Amino acid sequence: MRIVSLLLVVLVSGSLQGCFPVAAVGVSTGVLMAKDRRTSGAYIEDQGIETKSFDRIGKKYKDGLNVNVTSFNRNVLISGEVPNDATKTEIGRIVAGIENVRNVNNELTVSGISSLTSRGSDTLITSDVKLRFVGDKRFEADHVKVITESGTVYLMGLVKHAEADAAAELASTTGGVRRVVKLFEYID
Repeated sequence: MRIVSLLLVVLVSGSLQGCFPVAAVGVSTGVLMAKDRRTSGAYIEDQGIETKSFDRIGKKYKDGLNVNVTSFNRNVLISGEVPNDATKTEIGRIVAGIENVRNVNNELTVSGISSLTSRGSDTLITSDVKLRFVGDKRFEADHVKVITESGTVYLMGLVKHAEADAAAELASTTGGVRRVVKLFEYID
């Protein structure tokens, strides 16, 4: 049932491409930035870090890997699968060399590329965790970024220690989650 739901989401989102004007994207980005604890400069730099990372990794490596780069307040998570330790190390070096990167968490695994089913499961886990966050009153759901890779949930954000503990507890009790890794930056 979860796979069917994922496929429906993918099909519907694909059919909606281009339906919304560019102005709506700008408005929604502004709303997201208003609720974010990062400065607007850090928010924009994070987007730049991610774009530059994908560009530079893509130029060096064409096939045989699955790499995801997530930047939050200039702290970067690299996740996915690569064929060997040398590639893992080199990708970490590439990302660390990008302007404004403060810290790199290289969580790449040396293995074959994950299947579409596995990635779909990770997407559903991320959605489930985020949905559980919305219903919790101990922290603002928008203050925690959730990334899932092979059943491991990575949590990023600018949070207080109590918020981090509440988010990790909720994530760890979500179906399908194997482990939770806190990559928070603390503000208390």
